[in-house]
Amino acid sequence: MPECWDGEHDVETPYGMLHVVIRGAPKGNKPAILTYHDVGLNHKMCFNSFFQNEDMQEITKHFVVCHVDAPGQQIGASQFPQGYQYPTMDQLAGMLPTVLQHFGFKSIVGIGVGAGAFVLAKFALIFPDLVEGLVLLNIDPNGKGWIDWATTKLSGLTSALPDTVLPHLFSQEELMNNTEFVQNYKQQVNTVNQFNLQLFWNMYNSRRDLEMNRPGTVLNAKTLRCPVMLVVGDNAPAEEGVVECNSKLDPTKTTFLKMADSGGLPQLTQPGKLTEAFKYFLQGMGYIAYVKDRRLSGGPVPSASMTRLARSRTASLTSGSSLDGSRSRACTQSDSSEGVAQLSHTMEVSC
Repeated sequence: MPECWDGEHDVETPYGMLHVVIRGAPKGNKPAILTYHDVGLNHKMCFNSFFQNEDMQEITKHFVVCHVDAPGQQIGASQFPQGYQYPTMDQLAGMLPTVLQHFGFKSIVGIGVGAGAFVLAKFALIFPDLVEGLVLLNIDPNGKGWIDWATTKLSGLTSALPDTVLPHLFSQEELMNNTEFVQNYKQQVNTVNQFNLQLFWNMYNSRRDLEMNRPGTVLNAKTLRCPVMLVVGDNAPAEEGVVECNSKLDPTKTTFLKMADSGGLPQLTQPGKLTEAFKYFLQGMGYIAYVKDRRLSGGPVPSASMTRLARSRTASLTSGSSLDGSRSRACTQSDSSEGVAQLSHTMEVSC
């Protein structure tokens, strides 16, 4: 395997070609950070602001990052021919093992938004040994009912595609205020090939339920086995779906983060807060021994020790505590593995 795959790649999979962008080089046995964007976006539109955040760059310089664009959604993508059968959500998930094999990644920590979160959750259900952790924003684990499907279909007949997709991405308040941020993203949605986008949108809206149940609720319950951080903005269109997803996951491995004043795309409106939560998530997995908060120290964030530590499920926060309230305790831990600050997997936090 080359030392560095940095750059853009087209990877042939059993279900078609995938456009993949690699940033950095593999670091020892650490997992790759793999992202999957929402419908109406691509990896640049969905994640650039988040990954360009100064504190996020302090984290990602210790990992290889793999951005996956859903088929035909990348900038400059060729239009699919008439009659092209877009991959199902199961098949989109089934493309990812080929990507990992192509680049020699043994496992991933996934970050997915909306449709991308659904794909990554499906991937983790089918290939649990390849996924070490998931950060799922705006995930809706439920398929569309006939009424919802008909409503979406009718909306598609009477409205331009970007106007149909925007209510999936933004809260009603954001759309009513028609902020510069929303206007900018409406223009950017138009830069995605509209024929290809329609195919992805139709496939997402015809998805079936993620077959998950919280352990102990049904016989032979199946759910995500890895640590999961669920994220949703306050009053975001996906809020109900994320709450539903939380009810289907193992509470000992799940953190539910509801972010105030972040709208429908918290990774873009509140990248600093989400980065901080991601740090604690990685700490809980044992990948960051200690990350000093530069807002407390008044100086830059020091380079984080990325030595793999023994996994622990010891929680440092109690139910109902806030992320801000945890910071002083987490940042007074020593650099030793015994002092790793752990993020509770059984709580709901708001920030």
